[in-house]
Formats: sequence, structure tokens, C-alpha cells
Amino acid sequence: MPTERITFAGHDGNQLAARLDLPDGPVLATALFAHCFTCSKDIPAARRIAARLAGMGIAVLRFDFTGLGHSEGEFANTTFTSNVEDLIAASHYLAGRDMAPSLLIGHSLGGAAVLRARAGIPSVKAVVTLGAPADPGHVSHHFQAALPEIEQEGSAEVTLGGRPFRIGKAFVDDISETELTPAIKELKAALLILHAPLDETVSVDNASAIFMAAKHPKSFVTLDDADHLITRACDAEYAADVIAAWVTRYITLSPPAPPPGAPEGIVRVTEADPSGFLQDIQSGPRHHAVADEPASYGGTDRGMSPYGFVSSGLGACTSMTIRMYARRKRWPLTGIVVDVCHNKVHGQDAGLVGDGKVDLFRRKIRLEGPLDDEQRARLLEIADKCPVHRTLEGSAEITTELLT
Repeated sequence: MPTERITFAGHDGNQLAARLDLPDGPVLATALFAHCFTCSKDIPAARRIAARLAGMGIAVLRFDFTGLGHSEGEFANTTFTSNVEDLIAASHYLAGRDMAPSLLIGHSLGGAAVLRARAGIPSVKAVVTLGAPADPGHVSHHFQAALPEIEQEGSAEVTLGGRPFRIGKAFVDDISETELTPAIKELKAALLILHAPLDETVSVDNASAIFMAAKHPKSFVTLDDADHLITRACDAEYAADVIAAWVTRYITLSPPAPPPGAPEGIVRVTEADPSGFLQDIQSGPRHHAVADEPASYGGTDRGMSPYGFVSSGLGACTSMTIRMYARRKRWPLTGIVVDVCHNKVHGQDAGLVGDGKVDLFRRKIRLEGPLDDEQRARLLEIADKCPVHRTLEGSAEITTELLT
């Protein structure tokens, strides 16, 4: 996944640091990601979701709000409204590159910000919130003890997530006066709400309030026992998968026609977890799967093994080949089940000459329907003619090129 490090002018002219995660192929759509309160663009959940969407052909711009992360400016001088203005500034930057965003994603207070910002970004067709508060004033509980000092002195230094931040009175006044319900009612975009029922930072009641205020189309998906920051890789992966599947209903991801002579499609495998073996597998802009190894081999068992995919290819091709033949013959075949298992065995055990190890695929086929014995025997012969079967039985040449 190529990533551009860029800067653009925020609401007050300060340069905001951003990452633009790009697909390896054509950009089919663009998303804008707003991080959580006092977080940054590099929070793990943001990285994982951006990588997943980029694999679908959706570019993702994630940036640090003014005064946070690597962005310029003083956080003490920012407000919820200035965050919204930063989002609109980011959309203008993208529009200037002919990449106007069609999807907004916001985490926690960033989720409230994208709900408010939607009215100022007309290109947006879909909005996603993760653990978002229905009332921006909700975040004041993080620094409740400092509110008297902020009121009296105009600002106060507080510790959030183990780091010091200076909170200004303008921020407190802004979040207490902001009412999100009108913006949610007039969203004029599809809405997906992702929230964990056990979220101790922003209770799930907030998700219910946002859902009830919104008009259709709207969807609410639970993140089960995920924490507020979605720190576990499996929870971030699940959120990414849900967003990726949901958004295709509201954003057209039709790639441009390939040039003459170009291959029909490419299967791209991208490492998803450098600490284990999890892999993202993308076939074109619409088809996604994950590959992994069992826990006993050092993996996390969140997807089929590589040989599992080989076996599934054999089984699927076998079933399709049988169906095509039976359909052409108009035979009463009502269902097909193909069981495939793979093992490494000695050549002699497989009836071959020599004692070297060979791959043995055991395939069991169940044909359903009122077929006679002759028809069943013929379909069994046809199974051996499936293209994947022939590939595995024959010899294949693999060429490899190292890209720079």
C-alpha cells in the first residue's frame, strides 16, 4: 500500500500533517478519517481500516487535527468547531487533487466531528462512526476535575492517556453548546454506526441516540467486547471488514476499463500482521479474504491456510465443472458437495514410483438428485477434467519478479 506523507493548511492556516494511503491500482473512491480526542492519525485502528479500504481501491486521508501529533498549532486554542473546519479543509485539499471524499469515518469525538462536517462536504455519500458520542460535551468527563480551573483561569493542563494537554475555555464552551441532533437528522448520507456495548469511555447509549436521530439508510453494528480505542488487532480487522462490505452499497467502486491486452485481474496478497502470519488477499475491488496459519504454527487461525486455499480452489472448480456439464445435459442434479483434504505423503503410498514426498489431495464428491448410475459415473469422470485438477496434476511454471 503506497502512502504519501503530505501537509495541507488547516482552519487557521497552520500546516496539518497527514498520510494519504493509496491503492496499488486506480483510485476508485476517497475516504477522510477523523481520529479520536487527543489521539493521532497513526492510531492502530486508523491504520488497519485505511489499509483495508486501500486494498479495495479506496484512498484514505488521515491527518492530525491542529495542535496534535505532527500538525502545527496550539491544541489549547482549538475547539470542536475548529476540528470540523479542519475536516472541511482536508476535503478541499482532496478536491484540489480531483479526489473529493465520498466517505467520512470518525472515531470517538472524530465521529461526532464527521457527523457535523458532512453538511460542509457535499461530495460525501456515506458516513461511519466508531464509538462516537451523541453529545460532544461528553468528552468533558475526561477532565471533570479541571473544569473549575478552566472556567476561572481560561485554561488548565490535564493528563489524558498519560500525556499532558492544555484545555482552553473556548473548547469547553464549544462542546457544551454544540447540539448534534439537527446535523444527524439532516445528514443526507448513508450512516453506519459501530459501537462496543461494553465501551466504558463512551457508553453504547450514545450509539442508540445517534441511530434514533438519523434517517434511513442507517445501520448499527456491535463491536462486541472491543475497547474504546479498538486496540486489539482482531477488533480493528472486524471493523475494517464491516466498513469495507457496507460501503460498497453506497459508493460505486467500478474500476476504469483496462487497457488493451491487460490481464483481467490480479490477486494481491498483503501482509496484515508482521508479528504473525495474517495476510490480506484482495481479488479486484470487491473480493476480500484473509489467510493465516493455525495457532500451533505461530498464527492466529483467523483465515484459511495457504493449502486450504489451494484445496478450496480444487473443490470449487470441481463443483462448477460438474454443474456446467449437468446443466448442458439437463440432468436432474440438485446439489453438489465436494470435500477436499490435503496431505504430504510418500510417493509409494500414493501409487507412484519413488519414495519422495508428494502432495495428495483426497476429494470426496456427493451428488444430490435422482441421477442414475450411468449419469453419476459420467459426472465423476467430468470431475477429473476440471481446470484446477489438471493444473495440480500437470506441471506449472511460476515466474517471479522483484519490484523496486
